[in-house]
Amino acid sequence: MQEKFAKESYTEMNELVLPNDTNTFGNLMGGRLLYWMDICSAMAAQKHCNNQVVTVSVDNVSFRRSIKLGEVVTIEAQVTRAFNTSVEVRMEIFAQNLPLGTKVKSNEAYYTFVSIDENNKPKAIPALIPETENEIKLYEAALQRRELRLLLAGKLKPENAKEIGNLVALFTPKEAE
Repeated sequence: MQEKFAKESYTEMNELVLPNDTNTFGNLMGGRLLYWMDICSAMAAQKHCNNQVVTVSVDNVSFRRSIKLGEVVTIEAQVTRAFNTSVEVRMEIFAQNLPLGTKVKSNEAYYTFVSIDENNKPKAIPALIPETENEIKLYEAALQRRELRLLLAGKLKPENAKEIGNLVALFTPKEAE
């Protein structure tokens, strides 16, 4: 299977925040942003996999700054690592006030997708080749993020955590002495 460069999955999506997208305070509703993030990151995942994908996890999403009515939301997504049948996608979200010419980062998140075949079974995907210093850093750290996701989902036992073993030891209850 042909390997692919990280930059090949880069996807950018823009949305104008309209009244129907906001809460009573005039801020973009978090659920609407998560919806847009899922679409953008799925497109990046599909570019890498050349196949249909399904969302399997959403990492912590912190809202650093509210996004206001009339601002433009820019979501930048790119695959950071490919595993056997899954990919991790990193996103950065920016709020732009076009009349003022400002652009401020409001969020960052990681989503994980699994490539599926016509029978909804996991399908093998191409390996990822990181090129830039930042892509390499994100690629290498993806193993730790993946292990943490698997631990939190109960799919990996703490004693089998190799990448974040020292961290796991901090949260593993000690036997009574």
